This record gives sequence, structure tokens and C-alpha cells, in this order.
Amino acid sequence: MTSTDLPPGLTRAPGPGGPHDGYMPGFGNDFETEALPGALPQGMNSPQRCAYGLYGEQLSGTAFTAPGHQNERTWCYRIRPSVKHTGRFAPLDLPYWKTAPHILRGVTSLGQYRWDPVPHTEAPLTWLTGMRTMTTAGDVNIQVGMAAHVYLVTRSMEDQYFYSADSELLVVPQAGRLRFLTELGVIDLAPQEIAILPRGLVYRVDLLEGPARGFVCENYGQTFELPQRGPIGANCMANRRDFKTPVAAFEDREGPARLTIKWCGGFHECEIGHSPLDVVAWHGNYAPVKYDLTTYCPVGAVLFDHPDPSIFTVLTAPSGVAGTANIDFVLFRDRWMVAEDTFRPPWYHKNVMSELMGNIHGQYDAKPQGFVPGGMSLHNMMLPHGPDREAFEKASRAELKPVKLEDTMSFMFETRFPQHLTEFAGKEAPLQDDYVTCWEGIEKRFDGRRDPW
Repeated sequence: MTSTDLPPGLTRAPGPGGPHDGYMPGFGNDFETEALPGALPQGMNSPQRCAYGLYGEQLSGTAFTAPGHQNERTWCYRIRPSVKHTGRFAPLDLPYWKTAPHILRGVTSLGQYRWDPVPHTEAPLTWLTGMRTMTTAGDVNIQVGMAAHVYLVTRSMEDQYFYSADSELLVVPQAGRLRFLTELGVIDLAPQEIAILPRGLVYRVDLLEGPARGFVCENYGQTFELPQRGPIGANCMANRRDFKTPVAAFEDREGPARLTIKWCGGFHECEIGHSPLDVVAWHGNYAPVKYDLTTYCPVGAVLFDHPDPSIFTVLTAPSGVAGTANIDFVLFRDRWMVAEDTFRPPWYHKNVMSELMGNIHGQYDAKPQGFVPGGMSLHNMMLPHGPDREAFEKASRAELKPVKLEDTMSFMFETRFPQHLTEFAGKEAPLQDDYVTCWEGIEKRFDGRRDPW
């Protein structure tokens, strides 16, 4: 299946054409789209009789009374109301997908950790059965915190559908391509792109090119938004026009299907007799979105010193503490390094935020050895970390001419909460037991002289 081939029986609205075919540009916009002409009511939300015999239904991502700039909701006009997409639920065991609070005895999260890529497998793994939780933080029951996962996908979900009542998902592919067929449209996703799947949105995942592997940040708290730019002003970093929301698409398909719901950390499944992807038209601002990471415009120091890594924030999910995020999604991509008389890699530090990093492709400048594409590292709150000996020596002795970091893309899921390892992360995932030795070779240079170099 190619990115242009759609599954049989799927009807999609005409796109704007050009580079946005199948998508509408913008982030947080109020969109409107219809897959059949006249399906979308005009001038009102809830007419007495909807066109085509459709049902009007609102999907709310926030409380009704949330402030206007935070209020998120979408009106859907669908073949059946969502109450027809559920039945009697039975528990479903997905043992590798964990939810906070999840603290294990015998697995300590106190330490600096790094993992090799979780290996591909020939086992038949879908989006649900192939999810592997690495860390959890906070508490899903009070809607704070997050979980970090690795996904392995070798087959499509076919007649199985899913939504999370717990969280929105930020998806970061590393290998292979996936298609997310959602209630509100179709998103095709490849490495160096990301997607956000809102809480409560029903979808299934097809494998376009595999095996597929990537990372997921499961956000229990407030939804992701663009960070405030402050003195940077109106441009650079992630620009709204580069985000793409899909046009309406629906399936009018009868036949056995299963719906799985994640709710308060548990999984529940029911049988239904049709596809739940039956939204013919919709309007609103609560919708899935994708973003091409190569359009992120980094900002940095042009004279001296190394700015905080927060300057590379793509998206942030606020907490109740101003300036201290529930989650920040931070991107380290190719860029010029020009600062004078400056140690250019990230400096040594410890802080209140817990940092989980992943490598999408290439080499990360602070860890030239061992941190390979598909790998992850964890530096928990108030644990010191920084460049290894090789990176320190190289940066300390380098000729400080303009240098372009190329063919590199890593990211960070950063949260105000400690991230606790799962049993999979501590015992099954390919942990690099020797990672902490990367700092052993750092030498004492102090001998009383001003310049011991």
C-alpha cells in the first residue's frame, strides 16, 4: 500500500491541492471539512435534521467552560452516534503497555540509563500489541504526567479500532511508515515527522512500510501547544502553517469489528458490527495533526555561550506551574554552531526536569559513541549528566570556526515528574550496562595553575 492508495470503501473530502492535498494547514485552527457536499450544517451546530440522515455529535477535548483560548471541541456529523460504537466491554490484557503510577520493586529508576534500539521482530505485532512502555511519570487518575513508549509494528490492525480516554499521544517514527485512519481523517506518517492523536479520538493503524519502529509520548495532562516565543517574536521555531490536519474521510462498512478503549490504565474491548470511522463532515479545533520536523527553524546563540535546550522546544504541554511543563517535546536537528570562546555541546548539569531522549537518525553531538538511531537514554530529575570524555575533549580543543551539525535528529521528552522504569525497560530492553562508564575517563585538571591545558 502506498501513501496515495486509500483502503477500499473509504471516502475522503477533496483536499486543498498542491502540497496540502489531503490536509489542511495550521495548528489550533478552527477547521471545517466535508466528504459529501452539503453534509456540514452552516450557521448552526445542531439542526433538527442533519443532511444525509447523519447524527450531530460533539467531541470535547476540554471542559465546556474552559477559557476561549484553551477551549477545544469538534462537531461531528456521522452515520451513527458513538453510542452505537460500543457494547459490553471485556478486559483486554496488553501486558507491555503500562500507565502511571507504576513503581516496581527491584527496578530502580535512580541512575543514568541508555538503551540500544529495541530490536525488530517477525512476530505479528499491531499498534496495540507492539507497544512497549519504557517509563511512566505522574498519575493518570489526576491527569498529570506522561509515559514514554517504543512501538514495534509488523502488521495492520485490520478490523480493530482504538482510542485512549487517558491521554493524547505524540508519535515520533524512527523506521517504517504508518497510516492512522481516524474518525476525522487520514494521516500518513514517516520518520522525521510527528503526529498528535487527541484523547478520545477513535482510529486504527495500518502498516504502509515495515517493520515500523518509533517512540510515543503519552500525555495525561493538558494538550500540547506551541511554546510562547517571548522576545524571539512571531517567527522561527515551529510555525503554525507547517502543521497539517486531515480532511474528512469516512468508512460506511458493515461487518465484525472490535473497539478497544484505554481507560485509567486498563484496556477494555467490545464487539461491534461496523466501522466506527463514520464521520462524514466535521468542524472545530480538536483534531489530529502531523508535522514535518525538517521544517523546524532552530534559534541559537550567534556570538557566545550555549542557550538552554528549551530554545529547541517544538511543543509544550503546560502544568499548573507557570514555565514548568508537564511535558516539553524538544528537537535537536541539524544546525550551525558559531559561538565564540564557548563550549558548544550541552554543558554538564542537573535539574528538576527528567529527560528521556531518543535518536531518530544520525549522531548526537554530546554522545558521539553508543547513542544510535532507535536508541534511548534517561537522565532523571536531579541526576547529573553531560558530555562524555570524548565529546568534552573534542569540544574543549576544537578550532572555533563555524561548523554545521548535519545528518542529525534527536529529541527529548522532558517532564517535571520523575520517570520510573518499567520492568520491560529494566529487564528486557537492551540496556547498555556500561553507559555510566562514559564519564569515568574525565580527568581532574585542577593543579593550581590558571591554564592547565
